Amino acid sequence: MSDKTILVVGTYDTKNDELEYMVERVRALGGGTLSMDISVLGDPEKPTDFSKHDVAEAGGSSIKAAIDSGDENTAMQIMAKGASTLARQLFAEGKFDGVVVLGGTMGTDAALDICQALPLGVPKYVVSTVSFSPLIEPQRLSADIQMILWAGGLYGLNSVCKSSLSQAAGAVLGAARAVEPPTNDRPMVGMTSLGSSCLKYMKKLKPELEKRGFEVAIFHATGMGGMAYESIARDGGFACVMDFALPELGNLLAGSVINGGDDRMLNAGKAGIPQIVAPGCLDLIDFAGWQEIPEQYRDRPFHAHNRLIKCSALNAEERRETAREIAKRLKASETPSHVILTNGGIEEWDREGQEANDPEAFGEFCDEMRKQMTAPIHFTELDCHINDQAFVDAVLQIFDGWIEDGTIKTGAR
Repeated sequence: MSDKTILVVGTYDTKNDELEYMVERVRALGGGTLSMDISVLGDPEKPTDFSKHDVAEAGGSSIKAAIDSGDENTAMQIMAKGASTLARQLFAEGKFDGVVVLGGTMGTDAALDICQALPLGVPKYVVSTVSFSPLIEPQRLSADIQMILWAGGLYGLNSVCKSSLSQAAGAVLGAARAVEPPTNDRPMVGMTSLGSSCLKYMKKLKPELEKRGFEVAIFHATGMGGMAYESIARDGGFACVMDFALPELGNLLAGSVINGGDDRMLNAGKAGIPQIVAPGCLDLIDFAGWQEIPEQYRDRPFHAHNRLIKCSALNAEERRETAREIAKRLKASETPSHVILTNGGIEEWDREGQEANDPEAFGEFCDEMRKQMTAPIHFTELDCHINDQAFVDAVLQIFDGWIEDGTIKTGAR
């Protein structure tokens, strides 16, 4: 008997040999498999465990509707919806332990939806001709997705593509055997931050929250981290959030690719999760280290963090816009939101003498925050820097008050 079962997904009409090769590799390693066909026009060489008809019907449609649409994009979206729905249902029923999806651009489009449909902790592997490509919008990547480039495998098996396929087969089975999914045995606080050279509060808050019986997950607010944070918030995975690093919001407004998605700062409120918020590092625009700084930002204060990321400062009006956007998003919340503004600074590089120090623009931001943070948002202004002990003390005071009045639930998830 096999110990773990892997769901193998792809268009079996055009990639039957490649998919069957992965099935064989998983089985050779002692794993079990289920096969799912997301083809539209053709048929596999032998029946799969879940046919293309099963897939289309799971999404409330049919293969006939996909074909009759006369449009390959529409057809694949029908299959992607059905595959995501069916995969989610099968996993809830305990039918498989990990998933691997194979595809070119069509199969990858569906793969991203399938992976997003499955919970955090389910091994998710995508073998794709466009892995790591700028074609893939960051918002479509699930929190724990894994990808490998399907090199040399566009049509037919060969020794080059077998290297990728066999690695994926072994990786997903190994991950299914090794993974420790979230236990949910303690209530969790979701916190956003950046590295401690910029924001330091997590060093003091994490042990204090753990003393109170909470697990703490800290997300790196550099795009992918914010998306993972929002994904868990969307599913109600936190007892409380401490959203203290907001550069992804400023990046979104400025058009930078280093953002956490259009729904940044919205999911906790929709899911009924209380929020403590501070505008940490909401004075800089992040750019990929390899790209040229756009001309309109070249005359700003500049900080090169490393070869992957570099920053320009927001001007006064742009900072006012971020304050208005914070208010707009938090006022859509269905649960309490408490904003803390530290008028002595919001990240380490804005201190006097540092590259991002701009008292005039920061003063404009603080002024707009005072105007915008009105009911139902709770608002506290502190005469300190965000990296000072006074900020940590204020956060814990709000947190403890919410525990006492029942706003924060202390039971296991």
